[in-house]
Amino acid sequence: MVGTIRAFDEWKIQGFDPGHAARLEQAGFTPLTARLLASRGLTEPRDAVEFLQDGLDILSDPFLMADMDKAAARIRLAIERGERTAVYGDYDVDGLTSTCLITTYLRSKGLFCEPYIPERLTEGYGVNEEALRHFKELDVSLIVTVDCGVTASAQVELAREMGMDMVITDHHECSSELPDAGAVVDPHRPDCPYPFKGLAGVGVALKLVCALEGPDKLEQVIDEYGDLAAMGTIADIMPMVGENRAIVRRGIAALKKKGRIGLTALMAETGVEPDKVNSINISFILVPKLNAAGRMGKVRLAFDLLMSRSEAEAEKLAKELCMLNQERRGVENEVYEDALTMLSGGADAPIILASEDWHQGVSGIVASRLVEKFGVPAIVICNVEGNGRGSCRSAYGFNIFEALDDSADLLESYGGHELAAGLTMDMKNLPAFRERMREFYKKKEGEGRKLVLNVDYEVDSASLLTIENIDSLVSNEPWGGGNPPPILCMRGVSVESVSPIGGDRHVKMRVSRDFRSIDCVFFSKTVRELGLRAGMLADIAFEVSVNEFRGVRSVQLLLKDARPSRVPADESVALAMKFFKGSRLSPGELSSLLPDRPVFAAVWRCMVSCQGAVAGSIREIVSEISRKVNASCGKVIVCLSVFEELGLAEISRFRDNMSIYPDSTGKKVNLNDSDILRRLRGE
Repeated sequence: MVGTIRAFDEWKIQGFDPGHAARLEQAGFTPLTARLLASRGLTEPRDAVEFLQDGLDILSDPFLMADMDKAAARIRLAIERGERTAVYGDYDVDGLTSTCLITTYLRSKGLFCEPYIPERLTEGYGVNEEALRHFKELDVSLIVTVDCGVTASAQVELAREMGMDMVITDHHECSSELPDAGAVVDPHRPDCPYPFKGLAGVGVALKLVCALEGPDKLEQVIDEYGDLAAMGTIADIMPMVGENRAIVRRGIAALKKKGRIGLTALMAETGVEPDKVNSINISFILVPKLNAAGRMGKVRLAFDLLMSRSEAEAEKLAKELCMLNQERRGVENEVYEDALTMLSGGADAPIILASEDWHQGVSGIVASRLVEKFGVPAIVICNVEGNGRGSCRSAYGFNIFEALDDSADLLESYGGHELAAGLTMDMKNLPAFRERMREFYKKKEGEGRKLVLNVDYEVDSASLLTIENIDSLVSNEPWGGGNPPPILCMRGVSVESVSPIGGDRHVKMRVSRDFRSIDCVFFSKTVRELGLRAGMLADIAFEVSVNEFRGVRSVQLLLKDARPSRVPADESVALAMKFFKGSRLSPGELSSLLPDRPVFAAVWRCMVSCQGAVAGSIREIVSEISRKVNASCGKVIVCLSVFEELGLAEISRFRDNMSIYPDSTGKKVNLNDSDILRRLRGE
C-alpha cells in the first residue's frame, strides 16, 4: 500500500554575495566553506572565525548560573559528610548520559550514589513518589536531578517531608513558580544571567562538575566526561553553536582517543570506527541504539553499558543493546506498515491514528516517519483499555502544541512544544478530537501549505565538489541547530543511471555536470517515487559526503530532493536547429546565432581544458559550455560545428550523446574560411 506522497513544493535558496565569499576565501576558507558562511550571514572573516571557534576558553564561568553556588555548596557538604546520595534522570539519551556523568562523579568522591532512571512505559517522565520512597529506604539524604525536576514542586516538598534535600539541574522551560529545592540550576530560569541558554541537560550536569572542581581542573573534567556530554547534547538536538561546539568537539575527540569502555564497545558493535566518529554517525547510529533501551522498557541496559568497567561485559551489553534495537525496529516497522494500511487514501490533514496493538515506545518514531512521508502533522496513539497515550509530531511550521491547546477539553493531559508533544486521553473522545484537529489545521494553516526545502546555496560548477573541498566543509562540524548540515543544490545535471538499492527502499543515482560524473544516494525513496530516469536533466538538492570503499575515497551526494530540471529552455537551440536544417531565418535571428572571436576562444579553451575527449549527452555538453563561457547554447552549437568543419575537432554523435576530440597538433585556421559563418553573415 502506498498513500499520497508529498514532495517539497519549492526550494528556498539562500544564496550568497560573491564579494563576501571571495573575501572569506582570501582569508583562508576553502570555496565550499566560504560560500556556506557567506550564505549564513557570516560575511566578515572575524565573524566566521568567532562562530566556528570551539576552544574551552569560550566556556563561561559555571557560577554565572543562578543557584550554582548553592548546588555546589550542598554537594560539597555531602562529600565532606560522606552522605548517601541519589541521582534521578530521564529515560532519553540526554537524561541517561547526565545520570551516568553525575553518578560517576559522586562515586569518584567516595559517596554511595543510587542512580534512578524511570521506565518510559510504566513510570513516564519526571520525578515520581515511588522513587522517592525507594531513596528513603536506602537512607539517601541528597537527591540530584538531571535533565528533569524543574517543575517537580510537589515532589520536592514530599522529599523534604521524608528528610531528603534536592538539588535540581535541568534545561527545560520553567513554570511561573520554581520548586523550593536547595538549588534549582537551569539556564532557562528567568533570573538566570548565564549567557548561553542552549545547554542540554548533560551540559548543565557537566557545568555542575566544573563548578565543583574549579577552573584549574577544567581540562581534566572535559577530558573525563566530554564523551558523555557530547553524546547527550547531540541526542537532544541542541544548537551546535557557542559552548555546545566546544563541548561536542572535545567530547568527540575523547571518543576518538579513548572513550569509556561502553561507548567503545558500542562503536565496535555498530561498525563506527573511532577515528571516523562524528556528530552524524553519533546521531544516526549510536544514539538510536541507546534510545532503544528506553523505548523498549529496558533503560537499565543502556545505563549499565555506559557505566561498564569490564570490556567483556561491555561487549556483551553492546550486543544485547543492538539486538534490542533490532527488535525495536521490527516493532516500529510493524506499527508503521499498519499505519500506512490505515492511510490507503492518503492524508491532507493531521494524521490521528490509534490501535490497541501498538507499542507505546515507538509511537514517536512512527509519527515522525508519517510526517516525513505525507507532509502533515501526525499523532500516533496507543490505546490501553480505553486510555490513550499519544506522541505528536509537527510538520513544516504547524504548531502542534497550540493545536492540542485548542482541544484541551477533549484531553486528560498534554505537554511539549510546537514541534513535538505528548498527550493522554479517554478514547471515547477520539472522533471529536480528530474533527477538532482537522478544523484547527484548516483554520490556522490552510490547505495547500507549501513544503519548503531550505537550501544554503547553488553550486555553480561541479568542479567545486572535490574531496579536498568537501573534507574542509565537513571539518566545520558538529552540525545541529543554529549550524545545520549544509544543503546545496545543482541545476541541470544529466541523469546517467538510476537503480534501486536496499530492497528498493533507497535509490542510487549517477549524474554528470561540468564533464564530471558523481554518485548520489537517496535514502527512504523508491525509484518510482523519485520519478527520474536515465537521459533526463534534473535539479538536485543534497548534502555532500566522501564515501570510502576498500580504501578508495570518492565524492558522494546524499540527496534531499530531486526533480526534473527547471533550467529555463534556451530558445537559441531551436533557432540553431532550424539554421542547420536549412530553414530561412531573419537577419536578426542569424545575427543572434553569430559568435564573435572571444566566444570562439572561450569555447575552445573550455574544450581543451578537459585534457582529452569531451563525452556525454549533447544537451549536457552544450549546456555546460554555455554556462562556462556565458554564451547562448545556440552560439555554442555554432562554435562546435565550425570547429568540426575546419578540422579543429572530431565530433562523433550517437543518438543523444556526443564525443568531441579537439585537435592537439596546434594547427592554425582562418575562421573566415567557414561556410557556416558566411551563411550566418548572409554572404
